Amino acid sequence: MQVGAENWLLRLEEAGEVMPVPPIAPVPLTRPWYRGLTNIRGNLYGVVDLAAFQGGAETAVTPDSRLVLVAERFNMASALLVSRMLGLRNIQALEREEAQTACAWERGRYRDGEGRVWHELGMTELVFHDGFLQAGL
Repeated sequence: MQVGAENWLLRLEEAGEVMPVPPIAPVPLTRPWYRGLTNIRGNLYGVVDLAAFQGGAETAVTPDSRLVLVAERFNMASALLVSRMLGLRNIQALEREEAQTACAWERGRYRDGEGRVWHELGMTELVFHDGFLQAGL
């Protein structure tokens, strides 16, 4: 998936549904990266702008933008707002880099045959990170 200007890999078992962005209701007194709440089939989900959470620019919602629901096994009604989905990748076909990871939820870094860098997102590390759990001001 594309998050801001970066490419990220997410294991299929750590993601729930991927969907177009529905209307999001802002929630007062929350951090700028917490975009608000959305109703998905009668259930409320908190929406986190992943690029903004990582210190980047706010994600503009376009027709390519998607919500990635956090897998149900995490027992969190959360969704990640991303710029767009880039399709399935086989991590075995990528070359692992020995670079220092930039954040606690980056499991590793890879490079594809075209020289593009891919960051592996650790959903467990992200959703249980103290910062992620503190959306209020």
